[in-house]
Amino acid sequence: MAILAGLAGMLGRFAGRLLNTTLGWATTLLFGRVSSRNQTVLLLIVFASLGWVALLVGVLLPDVGTMLIAFVPAPEFVQEEWIRLAMLAGAVLLPLAVGVAAVFVTPAQRRPSGAGLVGAVLRGYPFTLALAVTIAVLAGVATVRRLRALAKRWEDTHLPVIVQPGRYEEVLGRIHEVLGEAGLEMAVRPAPRLVSLPPKLLDMAAGHALGELVPDQLMLVKSPDLELLVYPSDLAISGTKAKVAACRAAVVSRLTYAPTWLTATAGSQAIEDEIRRLGTVSVDSDTADAAIKDLDVRLASLVVPFEDWESAYRQRLQLERDKLRGRGQDVKATEPQPPSRTDLAWRVAGAALIGLVAADIALLIASRGRTVGDDRKER
Repeated sequence: MAILAGLAGMLGRFAGRLLNTTLGWATTLLFGRVSSRNQTVLLLIVFASLGWVALLVGVLLPDVGTMLIAFVPAPEFVQEEWIRLAMLAGAVLLPLAVGVAAVFVTPAQRRPSGAGLVGAVLRGYPFTLALAVTIAVLAGVATVRRLRALAKRWEDTHLPVIVQPGRYEEVLGRIHEVLGEAGLEMAVRPAPRLVSLPPKLLDMAAGHALGELVPDQLMLVKSPDLELLVYPSDLAISGTKAKVAACRAAVVSRLTYAPTWLTATAGSQAIEDEIRRLGTVSVDSDTADAAIKDLDVRLASLVVPFEDWESAYRQRLQLERDKLRGRGQDVKATEPQPPSRTDLAWRVAGAALIGLVAADIALLIASRGRTVGDDRKER
């Protein structure tokens, strides 16, 4: 029995790790990478939805439910009626917790209050059921996609590209444009329905509480050896190592002034807003220099994760580079102006002075030549 218990424990831990990995893939496929706060909440919601299914099974089959939740059989001294009651209470309360969590990830300006808040919490019941089914489907889809990537020797990476509200189509066009400028010819098409439909169904079940996490139509930018899923808060890139590197470089270096944020914290996003404003308006060099110095002061005291600080600082350097290039282009673009009358007078006077100096030198040389000739005759 001890050996069997040990094997069951090992299998349980392995199943737990496998479940965590698969759920992580499925959650990422559902919403893309989101901010760390929302990512934690969404993962908890996913676990809660699956736990709710296990609780429902436990109401009917207590031993099976206990095994699904705790990965250990129910102790013999615990009566089945107690397990059923506990799991029934959990099945009733857990969707309410999911509803609260769904309200938490709703943008503050759209967060309900009063009676609307009660309705949003109660929508946790249909949302939990829809999410459990969705995650089960997407876990299979994500696993197939990962196996396909392994077979093709593709790699995956994610870039935090957070689309500003209502600008999804504009950002999609800009991404397609910068990839074309980098020599990556790709086509834009709707994402497969197995990937794009589940988020919309979940948003409907949650009363559209997911907001900007769900686009009207999730889009795919695709070529034979590179794919990009453009989420509202994430750019999921899959492809060969060389293509992924080229795509990442193009997006990071050329998307600075698009209506996006490349960082996830409010402080760094405020700096990005200022960089975008300075990069898209015409300002004189003194104003630009003063604004860049102000950005340096703000960056020096910015308390954000290092990845966000580094991204904001890189965009500041791009702004300075582009402003310096713009000054050089302004100088080159200035056409030569005809000389004024004053300039012409000075040029004539200068030419006359040079002529007089040249005449003096010529006369001096001629005078010396005659003197030398006379000396030779006398001798």
